Amino acid sequence: MKRAAFTVDEVVDLTINFYRRNYIEGLFLSSGIFSSPDYTMERLVRIVKKLRTEHNFNGYIHVKTIPGASPELIQEAGLYADRLSVNIELPSELALTTLAPEKNYQEILTPMAQIRDGIIQNKEEKALFKKVPQFATAGQSTQLIVGASDENDLQIIKLSDSLYQGYGLKRVYYSGYVPVTDDARLPQVTQPPLVREHRLYQTDWLMRFYGFEADEILDPAHPYLDLEIDPKLAWALRNRHLFPIDVNVADKAMILRIPGVGARSAERIVQARRFSSLTKENLHQFGVVMKRAKHFLTCRGMAPATLGELDEQAVRRQILFGGKAVRSALVTQQLDLFAQAG
Repeated sequence: MKRAAFTVDEVVDLTINFYRRNYIEGLFLSSGIFSSPDYTMERLVRIVKKLRTEHNFNGYIHVKTIPGASPELIQEAGLYADRLSVNIELPSELALTTLAPEKNYQEILTPMAQIRDGIIQNKEEKALFKKVPQFATAGQSTQLIVGASDENDLQIIKLSDSLYQGYGLKRVYYSGYVPVTDDARLPQVTQPPLVREHRLYQTDWLMRFYGFEADEILDPAHPYLDLEIDPKLAWALRNRHLFPIDVNVADKAMILRIPGVGARSAERIVQARRFSSLTKENLHQFGVVMKRAKHFLTCRGMAPATLGELDEQAVRRQILFGGKAVRSALVTQQLDLFAQAG
């Protein structure tokens, strides 16, 4: 395919003109590799440097660094960009070798470690000195392509978890694979449903803000996310012995695990119950989605949920389709008991 590229001055002029007209608030700067990694990265650095030093551009800048570029260029990019990213692209080294043989994990993880260390060092220097040059103050991120290779969701979230823990990433982005060629190296799979990408983002949110571990959400017995329900609800259905949770006495960590309760709602619950015992009406006011949460919590004036009498599939049907599903399931169970008694 024929390639094309903007010059350094063209990118700078476009950015400044759009910014002055309030068309944009920032710049995401990326490039394919041409000539060499250092040649490409040097041009990206020139762009952000000109924007900051010559045009006093104060908008947000995110630079996608080039794998294989020299540490000096990545260090310089961090002085002018708010965020740096090094895209892993594929969730395993085998997939990367097969589908993108010009890349390797070492060339990706080495600059990730450099950026991590630069951010840590910058914070330490700021604590000691008044005037310290900024370095990637918005952190670093990466992107994973989902569906171009046959890794399951467990492998993907385990990789994401290791990146958060080991490299201090701010975000892992997930992008559903869109086939554009019939290359024989690509697996013969249909385009992954967008809902799979969505479920991975929900899982990522649970790990970053709700205290979930990757091994809790999926395990070898359940290596794929349920596309029909969100991962928190799926976890709750597999762990029904922990429910219902009394929001007036439970700690915040358990309240965060109730389906239908968000991080902000959990904080409001913990703060408000210091003054009075909470009711169902209070929970509504705090933004709790009672249509879902009522099956997994109890509070003052609210009877504990009785869904423990049903199996997991019956509970799922109740949440997805309402009371008719439960009544039908109860009737079925009663008929089964009568049949066994007869």
